Amino acid sequence: MSGRRAAYRWLLSGSVQGVGFRWYAARRANELGLKGWVRNLPDGRVEAVAAGDEPSLARFDQILRVGPRSARVTDVEKTEVPPEAVDAITFEIR
Repeated sequence: MSGRRAAYRWLLSGSVQGVGFRWYAARRANELGLKGWVRNLPDGRVEAVAAGDEPSLARFDQILRVGPRSARVTDVEKTEVPPEAVDAITFEIR
């Protein structure tokens, strides 16, 4: 791992539920060595929280903004969170 450790929370809007978004995000996050989670929210958005090194998080940010082929991301809210707040061992679907 290289770079500063950090963590972020993303709120993704658009056609992001029922299109395999969570599975796609989890697979890609695990490939990047990130820990955290992704879940559907009752309001139709998807929430993702990930911790890791900055280069991997930057790549994950790009991946989330596009999503899987069947998704259409129309808005992304990204906020930094304390890395110690991410209580996952790997990256999981919640």
